[in-house]
Formats: sequence, C-alpha cells, structure tokens
Amino acid sequence: MSFRFRPALPDDLEAIYEMAKSTGGGFTNLPPDRDVLAAKLARGAASLARVEDAPGHDFFVFVLEDAASGKVRGTCQIFASVGEQLPFYSYRVGSLSQASKELDRTFRAEMLTLSTDFDGATEVGGLYLHPAERSGGAGALLARSRYLFIRAHRARFAARTIAELRGAIDDTGGSPFWDGLAGRFFGMSFREADEFNGKHGNQFIADLMPKHPIYTALLPESAMAVLGVPHVSGRAAMRMLEKEGFAYEGYVDIFDGGPTVSCATDHIATLRDARDYAVVGIGDGGEAGLLSVGRGIGFRSGFGTATVMDGGVVLGGETAALLGLGVGDSVTLVGR
Repeated sequence: MSFRFRPALPDDLEAIYEMAKSTGGGFTNLPPDRDVLAAKLARGAASLARVEDAPGHDFFVFVLEDAASGKVRGTCQIFASVGEQLPFYSYRVGSLSQASKELDRTFRAEMLTLSTDFDGATEVGGLYLHPAERSGGAGALLARSRYLFIRAHRARFAARTIAELRGAIDDTGGSPFWDGLAGRFFGMSFREADEFNGKHGNQFIADLMPKHPIYTALLPESAMAVLGVPHVSGRAAMRMLEKEGFAYEGYVDIFDGGPTVSCATDHIATLRDARDYAVVGIGDGGEAGLLSVGRGIGFRSGFGTATVMDGGVVLGGETAALLGLGVGDSVTLVGR
C-alpha cells in the first residue's frame, strides 16, 4: 500500500468536493458545497500556521493520498475544542423511575435531555474514504493517523476526545429520527435540514427545539429503532473507534440520532502505545507498523516496515521513501 496521510492543501479542494458529493447525505462535516469546503481548508491552513503550542480554536483537515499517483482517496478532520464559541449540543439518553404504591409497580421512563457535556472536548470527524479503497487497511490508516497527529501536538488538544457517527438513513434518503422528533418542529424535510446543517451547523435546531426532556415513549417506533444506531456505512468506523478505546455512553446527535462515542485522549490506543525513535538505518523487511514524522504542515504518516533495535529503528526502503526519511531523522512508530 502506498497511501500517505498528510494535511490538506488548498489544491485538494476539488478532490474533497468530489468525495463530498458521493457521501449520500447526512454527512455534516463534509457538505457538497465548494465555498464551505474552501472555508474549511482556509481555517485548517490558519491552524497549521499557528505557532503557539497551546489550546485554541484549531481545526485541521487531512487527506489520504496515493503516493504513486498523487490522487486523493480519503479525508478526515479534527476539531481541537468544540463548544467554545457555540454550545455543542447532544441528547443524553437517560431514565426516570417512579413508583406507585396503589398499583404496587415501579415505572421506568426513558428520556432524551439536551446536553452540552462535551463542550471543550476534541472531536475527530469528517472521515470519508473513496468506496474503491474500503479494504486493505486504508480506512484504519486514515483514522489512526489522526491520533498520531494529536500526539505530535498534544498540548493543543483536550483531555477528552469524541466522535459523532452519522445516524441511520432510510431507503429514500430520509432520517427516521429527524422525522420522528426534530422534523416535527421545523418546516423542512431532512434533506433540506441536512443541507442547511452542512453549511451553517446544527445550532438552529438547538435554538428552536424544546429545552425540556423528551420521553422516548412518545416517539414513533421508526425513530426509536435507530436511536444511537450508526449509518450502515459507519459500522466499520464504529468498530475501529471501539478498538481504540472509544465507548458509547448514551449520547446521540440531535440531528439524526447517531451515536457519539468518547475516550480520554491519553487512553486512545494508537496515541498511548506509540513510541519515538531515531532512524539508524535503511534496509529490507522488518515488522509492519504505522509510522509518522513531522509536525504542522510537514506531518506525514503511513503504513510501513521497521525493525526496532538498540538505539533506534531500521526502516524498510519503501517506508523511508514514502515518508521522506533518512538516517538521523526521528520517527514515531506504533504496531499495525
């Protein structure tokens, strides 16, 4: 595999736009709108140019590039801190138990409560991989490289990291959760709301939705069936997140009901297990691993081979070429 992970550049706009058009809707962080995507790339460039190694309102966009052809085959994003300028809303799925002496029964009611519990957390999101590359580990490379980027810039990110997964979509492109809850308070379809959401965010939902808890028993069965369920295309991403240590703890997106998972940043497996080494040689063979090098706009990562020995690592020749590494350079390595 000759894929290389790197920060996105303004020249990547058309490739990212083409991917955004093929998401099928409901992909809030990757709307098929050139102006919105261009603004994201500009914001990402500004964050990469910031020299202070401290928390801020950073936002980063990355691409997965075929090193042989130069074609962009995937993309993802990192929000360093959500909810700093506008509240980051989720629904928290909870319950209330009430007892009746007369009936000699206890009733347990499930409810959705508007929450901003994740304000200040880092968010990883916007991950999309070209359908032709959804095998062979490209998705894992795209997802795990984000954590090595966070590790390389640890002071700029929060103590907790979250990921929102896209919710379930029906055969017509609609959202059962939207239709059963939020859609009842707005004069627009899911598709219309999805387009507005991609351009302007979901603050309009939080502004107009009732602020009191909503009993799930009042929702239609179609909405209940998809509560906390990821889109079919996001199931593999859910498994990868769980392997890294992320867990679903009853938080769902207020827009489509998709699950939000979280993990203490320093406990993310890829970030936690990675180690830094000096390159002491270039050779053949070695153990397969995920490697990264550099910071800021110079960050790169990819799968390759390396042999750990006293004093450093010997890299496979193709690995060294993929990441532009030579003897004396520093590299971060974690098991594949």
